[in-house]
Amino acid sequence: MRFHIPGVPHTVTNKSYVSCAYTQKVYKLCAMLTKLGHEVYHYGCEGSNPECTDSVDVVTEAYRKQFYCTDFHTQQFTYDTNDQFHQTFYRNCIEEISRRQQPKDFLLCAWGWGHEPIARAFDDGLMVVESGVGYESIFSKFRVFESYTWMAHVYGLNNIRNGNWYDAVIPNFFDPEDFSFSDQKEDWFLYLGRITHRKGVDIAVQTTKELGAKLLIAGQGTLENEKEAIFINETHVEHVGFADVETRRWLLSQAKAVFMPTYYIEPFGGVSIEAAMSGTPVISSDWGVFGENILHGVTGYRCRTFDQFCWAAEHVTEISSAACRDWAMANFSMDTVAMMYQEYFGMLYDLWGKGWYQRSSNRSNLNWLKKSYPRRQAIEIS
Repeated sequence: MRFHIPGVPHTVTNKSYVSCAYTQKVYKLCAMLTKLGHEVYHYGCEGSNPECTDSVDVVTEAYRKQFYCTDFHTQQFTYDTNDQFHQTFYRNCIEEISRRQQPKDFLLCAWGWGHEPIARAFDDGLMVVESGVGYESIFSKFRVFESYTWMAHVYGLNNIRNGNWYDAVIPNFFDPEDFSFSDQKEDWFLYLGRITHRKGVDIAVQTTKELGAKLLIAGQGTLENEKEAIFINETHVEHVGFADVETRRWLLSQAKAVFMPTYYIEPFGGVSIEAAMSGTPVISSDWGVFGENILHGVTGYRCRTFDQFCWAAEHVTEISSAACRDWAMANFSMDTVAMMYQEYFGMLYDLWGKGWYQRSSNRSNLNWLKKSYPRRQAIEIS
């Protein structure tokens, strides 16, 4: 199969932009599909280096910096899809895709509605897929959602009453090489993510203060932000700033637990899987995707009251680091999720043939939706 994958215009598709989940989706999607043997064409800013058949520069880094040169290590990402830069990116991207497109090609819109202007130019020429929906404004005929929770949420918002055979739920995926497993933890908790109120950083601060425990905060933003109503000035809190790939690796492997007490309905919450892959449990709120991704009492705890958050933090050492790692590796590694995407794109490719009624002569299993659980979880279920 052949895939065309635009980057996120205001970032560069490489690991330096680890704090942008959608940029990393593009980066990992290119690598995953290339390793499966497909032709993959990436379109992005100069300096992008995804593993693919060809990475096409549609704008220069110098041009991008005329519009987006803020320090993303400390500031949240801001952008305007209607500005001159984005319109130039879209126009150049459409031109370069047009030069390379062939019949039965896919266009993967990993940034969703942010890629819609590109997709509209190929309504009749490419099979357009929103390849990782973690947002609310869907536009395409074919969609991959990050979680069943989010699919139901988006269906409700858009008044979709019937299922779509060609929508799917495929989780975000991770390269195990980016994380180090450790079952020996240091004596502190971690909050890793954008430092915003809706991410629940205040709950992490309050809980650790109650227990007299140390909290490390890492991510974009500052501990004093009037717009976010964040004023953290506690002696038990240490702000370590932006976490690049190696800093992230160390923090996740050494923390006693990671706090993810988000207030909003979390579509996926990739940090929870990154933590598990590092052998570290997660303490989260009990809604959104966490009901799917965090096995309560096995890979972490889901909470609804302050007392529950405190109890979880006090008893987090009862969680097996090996169980966390097993859960993440078996269900969210790049190799595992690659087979899910392979099945899904095969379903779409069959639309060029008999469609829904297309039979496969070489099918040996139906494992693409199968989940694998740690041994402890299997015992408790039985």
